[in-house]
Amino acid sequence: MDGLVLGALDALRWQPVPSRVRGSLGGAVVVDSARAALVWEPRRVVPTYAAPPADVTAGLIEAAADPRSWEDVGLPLPGATPRPVLDPSVAFAVHTAAGTPLTLRTGGGEAAAFRLDDPDLPGWLLLDFAGFDAWWEEDEPVLAHPRDPFHRVDALRSSRQVVVELDGVVLARSDRPLVVLETMLPPRSYLPREDVTARLVPSAKRTRCPYKGLASSWSLLLGDRLEEDVAWSYEDPVPEAPALRGRVAFYDERVDVVVDGVRRERPLTPWSPRPRS
Repeated sequence: MDGLVLGALDALRWQPVPSRVRGSLGGAVVVDSARAALVWEPRRVVPTYAAPPADVTAGLIEAAADPRSWEDVGLPLPGATPRPVLDPSVAFAVHTAAGTPLTLRTGGGEAAAFRLDDPDLPGWLLLDFAGFDAWWEEDEPVLAHPRDPFHRVDALRSSRQVVVELDGVVLARSDRPLVVLETMLPPRSYLPREDVTARLVPSAKRTRCPYKGLASSWSLLLGDRLEEDVAWSYEDPVPEAPALRGRVAFYDERVDVVVDGVRRERPLTPWSPRPRS
């Protein structure tokens, strides 16, 4: 199945949204659609809302096209796909589908949009999720980006022995992890706070996940060294993920995780340390 999904990355993909979608900009709802779609531009791994122009009430102004090529932009996944994938950290302004960049403008603000040149969605507007004040499906807020109906998150209780280390120092040890399996991501071990022996200090960084909620970040004090934002927790997760509340997860990309005595390789994901230029 991974091969099938990755094999379709170079195509523009779309899926109707069965719920009502609304987006606010400058304090006013300017997108209100019961016929919106989720659109994945080629190489994108996270969808964006698109709507017919009749469901968008803000003014549209054509923006200057960016002449740059985006062939080398994104996260390389050697052995999985020949071209880099566009993960959520890649800005909306990077377009790999045919169309026209636009600015959506209302009295209180503006956001980017993109008029698709696609026979299945002729003239539909792709909307920059991050540029809006807020989004809802029906009356439920949507965080970070639209939810993908093909994306799954499972939280499984486990009795496997999990040890988290960094430079030979044990940061946590638990035989009661919650193993979170999320589509296209490595397994994550969410540990009871009492099983974390490292000195963690709160960070100002906050991240959002549409499937789990608003996360608090934690930095690690290791002697006189500070490793910033090496772990996170959901203090008030969304109703669909109550078991995550208060547990701590470490970025496997930045620490060493040993499960039942077997050390795992650090995965390559959008959260992996990037080479310094």
